[in-house]
Amino acid sequence: MHRYLPTVGAVCALAFATTAAGSDIKSLKVEIEGVEQGGRLPDKAAFCPPSATIQRNISPAITWSSGPQGTRSYALLMTDPDVPRDFSRINKAAVMIRRDDPRVSVYHWVLADIPPDTKSLAEGVESEGLVPHGKPVGETAHGRRGTNVYSSFLASDPEMAGTYGGYDGPCPPTNDERPHRYVVQVYALNVPSLGLNSTFDGSSVENAMRGHVLAQGNAIATYSLCPSVTKQLGQ
Repeated sequence: MHRYLPTVGAVCALAFATTAAGSDIKSLKVEIEGVEQGGRLPDKAAFCPPSATIQRNISPAITWSSGPQGTRSYALLMTDPDVPRDFSRINKAAVMIRRDDPRVSVYHWVLADIPPDTKSLAEGVESEGLVPHGKPVGETAHGRRGTNVYSSFLASDPEMAGTYGGYDGPCPPTNDERPHRYVVQVYALNVPSLGLNSTFDGSSVENAMRGHVLAQGNAIATYSLCPSVTKQLGQ
């Protein structure tokens, strides 16, 4: 089965840029429970799954290996680097978004200040379903939630607009030829907190991590709602 996966350099670029001063980057083993590297996320993890799906927007279970000595917290980001740059073409009838069309990366999951003794997040702990207007940001027992892409993407929809905290899952265009990758990245940090107050996003986490990353790892899954792509991938 074909897997549309990023190169090692593309996934690790941020890690090398944010390595703690005077240290070499270490590796974490990160896994999405029930999904092999490059495998498909289950429909229940999607923000907008097929209509017959009973559950939706359930955050997947994530596990990771222990960070090196000196780890004082973790951060987790889930990104989709395959979002079409031209939003006006998304889900438009008689329009196909081509595989090589320009793309941008967005955040689907933003979680900072994860306690150093935490090495896993159970299924559903960051989202038990779709919540119109979004889940709250801020402190939880397993870290501090930031905002994800739906805060801006749904801002003009009065029935859905709000601040979307923590995890909200895939909703790739139904007319996109490219299967979307969902990259879960976990970082071991040498500080107990990134000092992010109020509402923050994934870019804020990336900036705050600079100079504090001891180790990082990622797990990659795919998802598509385009019939021709799901058929090609045997999904």
